[in-house]
Amino acid sequence: MLNKFKTTLFLALALLFSANTFAENDPYKEMQVAADKIFTTMQSQSSVIKSNPNRLKDIVRQDLLPYVQVKYAGALILGNYYKSASEAQRTAYFDAFENYLVQTFAQALSMYNGQQYQVEAAKDLTGKNLISIRVLLIQPNQGQPLRIDFQWRKNTVTGEWKAYDLVAEGVSMISTKQNEWSSILRQGGIDALTKQLTELSNRKIDPNTKPKG
Repeated sequence: MLNKFKTTLFLALALLFSANTFAENDPYKEMQVAADKIFTTMQSQSSVIKSNPNRLKDIVRQDLLPYVQVKYAGALILGNYYKSASEAQRTAYFDAFENYLVQTFAQALSMYNGQQYQVEAAKDLTGKNLISIRVLLIQPNQGQPLRIDFQWRKNTVTGEWKAYDLVAEGVSMISTKQNEWSSILRQGGIDALTKQLTELSNRKIDPNTKPKG
């Protein structure tokens, strides 16, 4: 009787795991939902954002961050330093990196002034684990639209697609930060980078300041 119960439990868990593993989401739909969420929220709260730009951090954390593979992106930037870091160091770093992303995205969004946006049409995902989805911000003066390419990755274990990098006008955030922070990692290790990220993430959002850092 006990063996039968164990077998039944094993099969139930196996089915549950399989369902979760192959419950693949559609990154193109996710990108559209994320864009709709964040821009709709910004428009509906425009007066609040104008008086308190830091509100953008809450909006980014709520509407954008759930679609981002924070740890994967952070690990790419660390490179070999990830393997040598302790669990406590990794936890502190990823917390600081997430807050940095929130601040960076919020500062970038503070420049948004109601432009229309367009998410690239869906393409065939067969056999793909990495894709790029382009979002265009249409300028009101009929100038060239701003191009933002979100890099999406399919998790090989769960099958879930999430974004991990963005390329703005041909410049990758991951590559830029790998180069920019390599000297900090060489000189002070992961703790030094964590400290700097914490300081950067505490900056207030200023619509009159171009994104940096």
